[in-house]
Amino acid sequence: MDIVLPVLGGLALFLYGMNIMGASLEKTAGKKLNRLIEVLTTNRVMAIIVGAVVTMIVQSSSATTVMVIGFVNAGLMTLSQAAGVIMGANIGTTITAQIIALNLTDYAPIAVAIGVALWIGSSREKIQNIAEIFIGFGILFIGMDMMGSGLKPMAHNPVFGNIIVGLENPIMGALAGLLITTVVQSSSASIGLLQALAGEGIIGIDIAFPILFGENIGTTTTALLSSIGANINAKRAAVIHFLFNLIGTIIFMTILRIPVEWLIKLISPNNVQAQIANAHTLFNAINVIIQFPFIGLLVKAAERLVPGSEKPGLESSIYLDTRILETPSIALGQANKEVLRMGELVLENLRHSRKVLADEEYEGIEEVYEKEKLINGIEREITEYLVKLSNEPLSDGQHSEVNMLLYIINDIERVGDHVENIVELSQYKQENDLEFSKFASEGLHSMFDKCEQVFTKAMEAFEFNSRDLASEVLSLEEEVDRLEERNRTDHIDRLNKMECQTGPGIIFLDAISNLERVSDHSSNIATYILNK
Repeated sequence: MDIVLPVLGGLALFLYGMNIMGASLEKTAGKKLNRLIEVLTTNRVMAIIVGAVVTMIVQSSSATTVMVIGFVNAGLMTLSQAAGVIMGANIGTTITAQIIALNLTDYAPIAVAIGVALWIGSSREKIQNIAEIFIGFGILFIGMDMMGSGLKPMAHNPVFGNIIVGLENPIMGALAGLLITTVVQSSSASIGLLQALAGEGIIGIDIAFPILFGENIGTTTTALLSSIGANINAKRAAVIHFLFNLIGTIIFMTILRIPVEWLIKLISPNNVQAQIANAHTLFNAINVIIQFPFIGLLVKAAERLVPGSEKPGLESSIYLDTRILETPSIALGQANKEVLRMGELVLENLRHSRKVLADEEYEGIEEVYEKEKLINGIEREITEYLVKLSNEPLSDGQHSEVNMLLYIINDIERVGDHVENIVELSQYKQENDLEFSKFASEGLHSMFDKCEQVFTKAMEAFEFNSRDLASEVLSLEEEVDRLEERNRTDHIDRLNKMECQTGPGIIFLDAISNLERVSDHSSNIATYILNK
């Protein structure tokens, strides 16, 4: 127990510190991290850079890869792009080992003290995020120190000595690394454990190198498990991750191990912890250089191993995937995209309702109803997604944005309901063979024009976070109110003069009332933007 408890406790602190540091770095990066993903194009070099930088921020290649699977599952990323990001993630994850190799254990309590002082001394969110980075950094090294203390007695343990001798066989070492990382579900943690063993003089680079190979394969199990239940392309992305690391391991174990090991010893001759960090970095960097030209072949191999094609069907949300919740700031960006898509669908229905009611193109009625079902489904999915997201580590600003999105999707859905009401009025008009007068038809078109304008500007204000556009929406909403009142007054005047029939008149009044409510909900959206 003198060995097990310190090692387990140290490993737990290591993982906890890494998690705090990663979450705080992500909150500090905020929307910049989401913009980083936005620049991802078919340029494979850019995909590698994005994968590396994102992983350095979130401190987990597994989190990045799981997020990539979410993007592929949502159809937002091609397999070639995914392969590039995965390669970059493998490079980015090596930063943790390099930090550990600096051996800053003596400064860990100071880092925690500085972090706590900043956290207590300031109520500013940015300062508190920076404080948490210091705290996580310190806890990470305290965990490393605990692991080292727990492992020290094992240097003279004959049973453990026999195990180490057994690991001198490269294949056994690789299998041990694979098993450790599969259990721990973090290559950074398992490599940290290796560095702790090296720090106590228990192992050297000759034993650590094969174990490191296995750990790089073991880290792919997280993505493979995450792909269960995903679509075929997402499964292929997980397989690409596995193939990339497996092929790299085979190349190193058969060809490159000896020359790279010689180079590592030349770079850092007297520091085994640094040798392990450099081995990890060189393994992944060289692996990317070797396999980068063959991304197309990796994709083809994944397609062979995971055959089939997706069955076409009615899509609900396309930007949301729970795997992306691993990186909350990016998940929030995806939720924003889905809200915009929901608004676009409602706008399409609004334009279609004009054709059905005012232009009597009745053949489009069923299409509107189908789209309204889709809109309702998207609203439910966004709501569920945002509720889950609110339980992730978010900044105060991000929590406020989540709440705002919940209000906005409710208003967008209500606009959809009013559009559906207008289409139902159209059906009644068709079934009873009713016709609007020329004046009523002109009044309807003017109301539709203004309401389309106000809703479009409201969604643009949301998309670009524009207070100017939001202010325009409020002005337009007042114009809609005046237009609705004038149309109502004019229509009642026409009824009194017997210039209009009662049946079409009732439909007309209900239609302009629904359109005025469309404008009201658009105004609500603009108000949320102004009150941010």
